[in-house]
Amino acid sequence: MEPKAPCPAAVPSEERKFRVLVGVTGSVAALKLPLLVSKLLDVPGATSTLTNFIYEDAGAEIPRLKYNQLQQLEVTVVTTERAKHFYSPQDVPVTLYSDADEWEMWKRRSDPVLHIDLRRWADLMLVAPLDANTLGKVASGICDNLLTCVIRAWDLNKPLLFCPAMNTAMWEHPLTAQQVAQLKAFGYVEIPCVSKKLVCGDQGLGAMAEVETIVAKVQAVLSQHGSIQQS
Repeated sequence: MEPKAPCPAAVPSEERKFRVLVGVTGSVAALKLPLLVSKLLDVPGATSTLTNFIYEDAGAEIPRLKYNQLQQLEVTVVTTERAKHFYSPQDVPVTLYSDADEWEMWKRRSDPVLHIDLRRWADLMLVAPLDANTLGKVASGICDNLLTCVIRAWDLNKPLLFCPAMNTAMWEHPLTAQQVAQLKAFGYVEIPCVSKKLVCGDQGLGAMAEVETIVAKVQAVLSQHGSIQQS
């Protein structure tokens, strides 16, 4: 689906679908994006109901999003430019944003900032695949495109899952383990890569986890988060 111009907006109703923001980077595993999105849309997901909870220290009511298993998930995709090489937007049946959308939407000070609006919109972020380049950027705090800006601004009270995917030689480089550990130290959840014959012909670790494994992990994380704080 082609990117839509308007920024994602908050739904005025107190009950809405649970929102998943999928980030896709320039690994050959991006070929699986249409299948991943399709499987996520098939999840008998959730609605997020706005409720009030008493904050014990201050005694003030604060809004939270409460998870209920009722409806499908709402999914939006953020792509890097290199990831576009591996899939056709027409095969992705949800809104898809890229770097150009960030700059086209902002013309003056009163205009929306897309990476902030996406951060506010989503209840959960899933980066699949996360290539070696973007892994290094995120671990170092670099945010030079729409996707890495969303991640840098991410609300750490919300789940962020990442699925590494790269050549075996890149996976085995000492920096990779350090960078994965750094992301986990931020509180992000790794969905580990698997060993198989890669597209390049090499055999070993580095392939993105299977789509079924990723979707199952998303469902498990949703079930663990009975309530997610609204930003």
